[in-house]
Amino acid sequence: MDFKLTAEQEAKKKEYDDFFREEMRKAPPIYLHGSALEASYDSEEGWAFYEYMKKKLAEKGWATMAWPKEYGGQDAPLWQQLLFGESMAYHRAPGIDGFGNRMFGPTVMLYATEEQKKRILPPIARGEVQYCQGWSEPNAGSDLASLRTTAVRSGDYYVVNGQKTWTTGAHRADHMFMLARTDPQSKRNAGLSVFNVDMKLPGIEVRPIMYMDGAHIYNEVWFTDTKIHENERIGPEGEGWKLTRDTMNFERSGAGAFVHILRDLGDVVEYAKKTKRNGRFLSEDPLVRQKIARIYTDCQAGRTLAYKIAWLQEKGNLRFSPAAASESKVFSTELRQRLANVLLEMAGPFGQVEDGPWAPLGGGMIDTYQTCIGSNICAGSNEIQRNIIAWVGVGLPRFK
Repeated sequence: MDFKLTAEQEAKKKEYDDFFREEMRKAPPIYLHGSALEASYDSEEGWAFYEYMKKKLAEKGWATMAWPKEYGGQDAPLWQQLLFGESMAYHRAPGIDGFGNRMFGPTVMLYATEEQKKRILPPIARGEVQYCQGWSEPNAGSDLASLRTTAVRSGDYYVVNGQKTWTTGAHRADHMFMLARTDPQSKRNAGLSVFNVDMKLPGIEVRPIMYMDGAHIYNEVWFTDTKIHENERIGPEGEGWKLTRDTMNFERSGAGAFVHILRDLGDVVEYAKKTKRNGRFLSEDPLVRQKIARIYTDCQAGRTLAYKIAWLQEKGNLRFSPAAASESKVFSTELRQRLANVLLEMAGPFGQVEDGPWAPLGGGMIDTYQTCIGSNICAGSNEIQRNIIAWVGVGLPRFK
């Protein structure tokens, strides 16, 4: 099988690379080595640059290029969106609302009414709104189907009461896509519905969950008798779990994660070439070379898996096997953890230094190491993902 890009694809890739290379010269330093989430959501400077990039991408039509033109897209093939995502990840560029563009938008296209599509999708494509994800609750994380937040019908409205937690970027968002229990008597995945929520509605309170270093990325969101109009429910009442499973697939797939690791690995290679230990460069150590080679090889395998997922999306009109998305999520997050371990092994005690001339790679090593465990848990823990792979992908029996 030939994985080489065509001349047209090479030209598109160059166009994206040239754009991001130029724009990222304006980026605050935190975007160079720090956590992408922390860079965008924590500081006012980082958020301003994120918003600047979001508008630039929207003006070019790149943020939603694979969407239909009638909803703000360009009807571009998925391979083009894939190459764009790879280029963006490689240059560590912000500007895509992962919740609105990559998760909720495709779900709306699959399940919403025509009126909802024309109302909800164009503002996302134009970069005018920012979404967050109203899923996790204190006792419903990876086991999302056990959530307790209720949305009880009252005339033309649903009255929402409950709590969401670990809500990424809720303090920056003006909309949320939320999963709530519309049948209070139901259990597990029955009786759930999806809503498009305006965060300015009365009865919504956002409370910060601070990092140990003081950074603000995550939040609790409380709903107290919040009234949401029925025309903000996406899909039939009580069938929200079906919609949510497709949304999960959009969250867990993609080549960007592997290309981001490749970019970090490139920095590691440069560090190994310039850093000596016991009188010789790290790049001359056969164990270091072997570990770097293994991560590089796995990155390329992961990209191939992401390309397969894009093909499955195109073939299935956005629908594809959840097992494939789970495979990508497990492989990419655990690969990043292995990279973090290799990074700190190579750096030794200096890998714990965050600032100053002795901090390798701008202090990014310790940040990668501290955040990689969380990546194995968020978006559904990797243990849950392995169950999905076993049940759906391999056809093994479910445990009772």
